[in-house]
Amino acid sequence: MAEEKRIVPKRIAQTVINSLKGGVVPRIGLPYIAVGRKSEIEALLHDVGIIAEGGASFRFIVGRYGSGKSFLIQTIRNYVMDKGFIVADADLSPERRLQGTHGQGLATYRELIGNLSTKTKPEGGALTLVLDRWINTVQAETMQECGLSPDDPALAAAVDRKIYAVTSAVSELVHGFEFARLLSLYYRAYSEGNDETKMKVVRWFRAEYATKREAKEELGVNIIITDDDWYDYLKLFALFFRLAGYAGMMIMIDELVNIYKIPNSITRQYNYEKMLTMYNDTLQGKARYLGIIMGATPQAVDDKRRGVYSYEALRSRLAEGKFSREGARDMLAPVIRLEPLTAEEMLVLCEKLADMHASLYGYQRKINVDDLTAFIKLEYGRIGADQNITPREVIRDFIELLDLMYQHPGMTMSDLMQSDDFTYTKSEAVSDESEEDFAEFTI
Repeated sequence: MAEEKRIVPKRIAQTVINSLKGGVVPRIGLPYIAVGRKSEIEALLHDVGIIAEGGASFRFIVGRYGSGKSFLIQTIRNYVMDKGFIVADADLSPERRLQGTHGQGLATYRELIGNLSTKTKPEGGALTLVLDRWINTVQAETMQECGLSPDDPALAAAVDRKIYAVTSAVSELVHGFEFARLLSLYYRAYSEGNDETKMKVVRWFRAEYATKREAKEELGVNIIITDDDWYDYLKLFALFFRLAGYAGMMIMIDELVNIYKIPNSITRQYNYEKMLTMYNDTLQGKARYLGIIMGATPQAVDDKRRGVYSYEALRSRLAEGKFSREGARDMLAPVIRLEPLTAEEMLVLCEKLADMHASLYGYQRKINVDDLTAFIKLEYGRIGADQNITPREVIRDFIELLDLMYQHPGMTMSDLMQSDDFTYTKSEAVSDESEEDFAEFTI
C-alpha cells in the first residue's frame, strides 16, 4: 500500500525548502523528509531509554561529508525533546574546543548552555525557563500534596523542604555544594521577586563571571566555572534537570574535525584526553541521566597521526573489531559509521520534496516517478558520482529544478536536465585537499 502523504504546514515547508537549498539541515520539519537510517536511529533510541532510567551513553556518529551525520543528530535531537529531555548542542570551531589554553573549552560550554532547548523552547535559551518551571512545579506539587493555599504561611516552609531535597542530592557531586547554593539562591530571589539576583545566578551558570572575586562579591560563592572543569557542571545539570522533572540531558557536539585540524600535537592530545574523560564517565557510571553524541568524519577519527585514534587510550576503546564491515556494522558499538544513502532512498526523498514544494507554492505536481527516476539516474551516472556525490548536491540540484519549473511553467524537467551546465560533479569542482573545508550538509 502506498505511503499516505502528510500535509506539511507552509511555515515548516518554507523553512525546510530554504534550508536545504542553502545547504544546511533544517531545525524543524525533519520527520517530513526522513528516509533511511532505521538501524542507526533504533540504536540511538535504545541509548535514550537507558539514559531515562538513570544511565549514560556516549556515541560517535562517523561519516564522510554528505553521509548523514548532521541530519541524524538533528533527528535524534527532535525526538528526545519530544520525550521530555533537555538538549544542548554545539559545533566545534577554532574558537570552541573541548580544552584550550585560551578558554576554548569554556566557549564550548557557553555555547551548549546558550543552546539549551526543550520541547516548549526548541530554539535554545531555555535555562531561565527551566529554572522557573522547576520552582513553579515544586510549589504546585506542594500545595496539592499538603492541601495548602497560596496564601498559607506553611506553604513556604513546605516548599523549602522540597527545594532542599533537590539541592542536597546535587550537592553530593563534584562542585555540587556551590551548584546547590546557587540553586537555593535562585529560588530565594524568585520567591522575593528579585530579578537582579536571578540574572546574576543565571550569569554564573552561563560561565560569564571572569574572576572568583567578582562571583564572591555578587553571589557569595568563591568559585567559577573554568576551562578545566566545565564538563563537571554539565553532569550536575543533567542530574538537576532530572530532579526538576525532565527525562534527562542529551549533549550533541558536531564538527570534531576541528580538533583534528589543531596544528599543535600537545593541544590535540589535551582535547582527546578530555574526550576520554567524558567517555569513561558515561561508561563507568560516573554520569547519570546524560547522553553524549559527537559527530566526526572518518579521517578525524581514524587518522593515527592526528585523529582520535592518535590517542591510544581512545583507539583501544573505540576501534572496530575484526568482524564489522561495510554492510554489516555493529550498531551497539560506541562508533556508528554511516554509509551514504542509496539511489533508491534519494528517489524517495526527492518525491517527498516535490510534494512539499507543490504544496508550498500551491500548484499541482507535474513531476512523475519516471521524471524522478531519470533525475536520480543522471545524478548518480555522472563521472565520479559513486565516490563524490552527496545528498546535499543532489537536493540542491533538485530544488533548483523545482524552482525553475515553477517560475517557468513552459519548461519540463527533461528540458532542464539536457542542459550542458547540468553535468558537473563534485569531483570536478572540489579537490580532495579542500573537501574538508566544505560546509557540511547531511541527510
